[in-house]
Amino acid sequence: MTDPISGMSRRARMLSAGLAAGVLVPLGTAATATPAVAAPAPTVTCTSAQAGLAAKLTKDITAALKNRKGTVAVGLYDRTTKTTCTLRGSTSFDSASVVKTTVLAALLWDAKKTERKLTERESDLAYAMITKSDNTATSTLWRQLGTGKIKEFLKAAKMTKTTPGADGYWGLTRINVTDEQKLLALITAKNTVLSDNARAYILKLMGKVVSSQRWGTPAGTPSGVSIHVKNGWLQRSTHGWRVHSIGAFKGGGHDYTISVLTHGNSTMNYGVATIQGVAKAIHKDLTPRAASANRYAPTDTPREAFVAVPGS
Repeated sequence: MTDPISGMSRRARMLSAGLAAGVLVPLGTAATATPAVAAPAPTVTCTSAQAGLAAKLTKDITAALKNRKGTVAVGLYDRTTKTTCTLRGSTSFDSASVVKTTVLAALLWDAKKTERKLTERESDLAYAMITKSDNTATSTLWRQLGTGKIKEFLKAAKMTKTTPGADGYWGLTRINVTDEQKLLALITAKNTVLSDNARAYILKLMGKVVSSQRWGTPAGTPSGVSIHVKNGWLQRSTHGWRVHSIGAFKGGGHDYTISVLTHGNSTMNYGVATIQGVAKAIHKDLTPRAASANRYAPTDTPREAFVAVPGS
């Protein structure tokens, strides 16, 4: 039929409209949706100044994670060989008690601004928070600082993707391995954010964590290598168990940091096993001729299966 006003046939009008829209659907043919293509699974990416090391780490970390359930993010940096490995660097997780290292760093950063030392009370709270993962001590320091000062520290540390938990729920701070590696870098090398004394103090406390909490990234650490660790674990109705471990290691000709964050674990110990598989591969590849020290084991009595409530 021809339009009496335009003089165009119905077919011509449809063709013109299709061209104007930049889309042309064949007449008489039903439009079909393009099948969705699943995005490729994230893969481990490593670079290194040492020949062959990046390829070995990529292969061995990937093998350690084969058939492991849940979501795993990995960060590694070795200053000695300029080696970096990343898996899911931007994936966000609930922090659980890993955030306690950030709380201590923020406390020391804030004290540095007024050139004051920590009070005896603050030192006691910091010791309990890191070495025993004491939740009450953490809540006290979190309230003292307030999210305002914590956010200021995060900005100074360029931890741009870390978001403090709202309403005092520090265990629900959102973190990723990229920012955790930035924090570990500040703790382990000279910088303008944390003083040398502050860095030494944080490492000292991370080196005194009670034996039942020395699992995770230290697994497979060679003898003669210093270990500084902070772990976190938390169960919620979504994503099951969050189990995390961050660590700094020095010795055997290497100076490196490891962050492994996980959620979607069926149990706490399943997450621990996943982290330790990754850690063992990393330690072995960095120091292949050094004997492994079996100094660390997972706890059978998790103390953090909750999110601390303000005032708890």
